[in-house]
Amino acid sequence: MECKKETNSKRCTCTYPGCSRHGVCCDCLAYHLASRELPGCCFPPEAERRYDRSFEAFAKAWKL
Repeated sequence: MECKKETNSKRCTCTYPGCSRHGVCCDCLAYHLASRELPGCCFPPEAERRYDRSFEAFAKAWKL
C-alpha cells in the first residue's frame, strides 16, 4: 500500500507543532492507540488544540 502523505497532510487537522507523523495516518493512529489515545483528527477543533487525546477527552468533547 502506498502512503499518501502529501494528500493526507493537506487534510490533517493536528495542530501539534513538529509532529513527525503529520500526514502519515497509519503511524499516527498506531502511535496514539498504543498510548490509549485517539489522534487529533478525531476531535473537534477546540478540543484538539488542548492536546488531550485521551478516550475520556474524546467522550467529553463529543458529549458521549
